Amino acid sequence: MTNEQHDEFRPSLGRWLYGTAVGLGTILLGLAGIVGFAIKGDQWGYWPLMLTLAALLLVAWKWIGVMSESFRVTRERIVVRRGIIMKSVDEIELYRVKDVRMDFSLLNQLAGIGTITVTSSDETTRNTALSMQHVAHAQERREGIRKLVDAARRERGVREIDMALDQI
Repeated sequence: MTNEQHDEFRPSLGRWLYGTAVGLGTILLGLAGIVGFAIKGDQWGYWPLMLTLAALLLVAWKWIGVMSESFRVTRERIVVRRGIIMKSVDEIELYRVKDVRMDFSLLNQLAGIGTITVTSSDETTRNTALSMQHVAHAQERREGIRKLVDAARRERGVREIDMALDQI
């Protein structure tokens, strides 16, 4: 089996803007500054534009976060790249994945984004789950990862066994 790429993605800045409460608040903050300046600019001067500047700074901060994180899914692993100046690359073997969960709010659903959370026995996610936030087409991507996990397990002959201790 080759390690051909199946999918590559980043968090979605555009969908974050209209698919989350913080994103919508940022848009409203920017518009409030522009409208305040247009209506009361002669009395308030340029102060309303500070709201627009604050909104632009929030978008720039989020953009840096989006650019510093990318995910690549191959037939064998999930590759997580993080950082701009100090970069890190983590790989999660798909046959070690225990669970792939998706969370989304009502606004997320309308924007077509969600948070995909992967837990595995791999060192990368043994103590903390891998969370991929504001992912476009999250439902389809989650299902694709789940299918690749099943295929990787079949290829390696790996079975997941859950053990529970009964208390007496």
